Order: sequence, then structure tokens, then C-alpha cells
Amino acid sequence: MDAGAENEKTDYSPTADGERIETSEFEPAGVPGEGFLTSLANRAMQQAAEKSQADGQEEGKPRLGRKLTGFATVPKLGGYFIGKYGWSDQQGAHGGDGFSQRLIRLYVDGTLLGDFKYRLQLQANNASFHMKDYFLEWSHWKELAVKVGQFKRAFLFENPTNPWDVGFGDFGQLTKRFSGMGDYCGEGSSNGGRDQGLQLQGDLFPSKRDGHRFLHYQLQLMNGQGINASDQNRHKDWIGTLQVQPVKDLFFGVFGWTGNYVANGVTVDRKRLAVGGRYEHNDWSARIEYARHHGHKISEYIPSTKDFSGRGRADGWYAALGVPCNKWLKVYVKYDAFRDQADWQSLRTMYSVVPNAQIHKNLMLQVQYNYVHDRTVADRDYNELWAELYVRF
Repeated sequence: MDAGAENEKTDYSPTADGERIETSEFEPAGVPGEGFLTSLANRAMQQAAEKSQADGQEEGKPRLGRKLTGFATVPKLGGYFIGKYGWSDQQGAHGGDGFSQRLIRLYVDGTLLGDFKYRLQLQANNASFHMKDYFLEWSHWKELAVKVGQFKRAFLFENPTNPWDVGFGDFGQLTKRFSGMGDYCGEGSSNGGRDQGLQLQGDLFPSKRDGHRFLHYQLQLMNGQGINASDQNRHKDWIGTLQVQPVKDLFFGVFGWTGNYVANGVTVDRKRLAVGGRYEHNDWSARIEYARHHGHKISEYIPSTKDFSGRGRADGWYAALGVPCNKWLKVYVKYDAFRDQADWQSLRTMYSVVPNAQIHKNLMLQVQYNYVHDRTVADRDYNELWAELYVRF
């Protein structure tokens, strides 16, 4: 959405796997907590900063200018990796992927002048090394924050969740196909639910009883081509969400997306609508979402007829529950369905059970069993077993 036990309460707007810098209480936990190496580096930078005096102050206020050195937090470093072993008894899968590197991430964030928050995040996947996030956000008011750069799309509750927090060895089919992680239209999986553009967001109507905000909004104007890519036409993607929090920690939202995607000279529409709910309280977790898509895939284009195959529609839904068993063990279950052509002949469902054992704040072990029923392949029913290792450093 990073997307897990990144439970420090620096909240920040969706950036998928969802790392956030403080802005919205409506978004799931963002960056992971410090690891042992980054903790040492961050403490050293903090101590060095404390020895120097802020410059450019006058009656407690900054004198703006290029020589101003004070009124900035010490940049915070972080990093983590996820390793995976995958097994499958599906015909033709050769026993699964075996050992693989799911991801390695390094990030730095901080604030300037109190109201400007920045973030930079890099990711490596095996031989691929790329920029994941970069943005600057002005957030003087909770009611209105302005962000520019590369960050998470405001589509679906699961998308901005950090991999440490999502509870499963991967995001759901719906999230991956409709938020830009191997997008339905043809975007690459490396996009991680992100794009480049401009965002307005805010939280309105605070409760007099406990201070939680009843309404959250986000509106994005994006390129539509994913990360590290310029726009390919004059059209931009509009993405937005309205979320209500009737009681603290319970959220209901509606999401919309209109735009297009261009590849190999072919343009396809992206019109999407989603509804869902999320609950996170006392280590209990629950998410449920449904989304539908109108528009073809790039791969469905037929050059000889300049037309498309397929129905130009798709939809999906899931329901997930996380149950805390003790201080270090939490078990998730999930029902996950996706219809590639929005009909029952294209249905693929996954039933998952996933124990998460976090035996240290910087170490988590995860085992996931999936029973898969896929009507689009010859071997419709098969089993998968994933084992993943999460380490913060």
C-alpha cells in the first residue's frame, strides 16, 4: 500500500507501499521503525545536530533565505528487506519459484520549516534498482496538504499499506491489478501502486469527544504512466477518495479513477470505481474491498483490425481478517477473488491462512498457505506455500 510493522505514529500520505509522512490519520501505518544499523546512524546525526546552533532566527521565527540552516529536522534513515521461498504444486510451475528476493528498501525523510515534509525511497529487486518515492509535501493545516512528486495512488485501502503491515506475503489480486502493481492495463509490477503528480488531501470535522476526524479526502492529478516515466499524451489521470470515520479506527471509503495508459503507441482507458472498509484497533485488523474496471488491456489490441479482444471489463473483491493470538503471533485469513473479464469464466480465487510471528521489532517470520481455484488455466485447483523473512536494519 510499506507496507508493516512500521508502526511508529508518523502518519503520512500514501506513498505503497504506503509509506507516509504525517498528514492523515485515515491511512495505515507507514514506514517501518528503525533497525539496528539505521538507529545508530540516526542517533549519531541527532547528536551532531544538537552540537550546532540554528542560524537565521529572529524572535523565534526564521528569516527566510538560502543561508537559513535552522528550522529543519535531522533527516531520518531507514531500511529493510524481505526474502521469500515459494512452492507450488500447479502443473507446469516446476515446484514454484524457490528462493527469491522480494525487495530491499532504503529511505530518508524529514521536515523543513515545520510545514514541509520530504521523502526519498529507493528499492532493489534482484538486478533492478530504482527510485520508488520522492516528494515534497506542504502540510501546514490538517484540512489541506499539498504534495508533489512520486508517491502512492489514492486508490484502495490496501494500496498504501506497508509490506510489513499488510499481513500477507503479497498484496491482493485486486490491489495489484487495479492500483498499479502489475496493472491490469499493462503497467509493470515495479510501479508498486505509485505514479508522478500532484495531490491535495485533508482531514475534516474533528470529533469533540476523542479528536478523530470524521472525513478524509484526497484528489490527485497524475501522469498515468507509473514511476520514473514521463507522460505519453496530453491527458492526465484523476484519482480521488472520500473516507468517513464514524468512530475511531473504523473507516469506510469510496475511490474513483479516470484516465488512460499508453504503451507501444496504443492507448487504453482506465475508468475505475471501488468501495471498501477498514478497521485497525488493539492489533485486530479487518479489510474488505470491491472494485470494477472499464477499459481494455494493451495486450488485447489487434493491430490488423485496430480493435481489441476481450470484454473491456474486470472486477474483484477480497475480505481479510487479522487476529492477534499473543504479543508476537498474529494470524491472518483472506478470501481473494478476481475476474479478468468480469464474468464467472475468468474467476480466480485464493483462500489464504497466514501466521505472522514477530519475535523482535526488527524481525518477522511469515508462512502463508494458499488454495487457488483458477478457471482460466487447465490445472484449475492447486496449492501454494510461501515463507517470508522480514528484517529491518
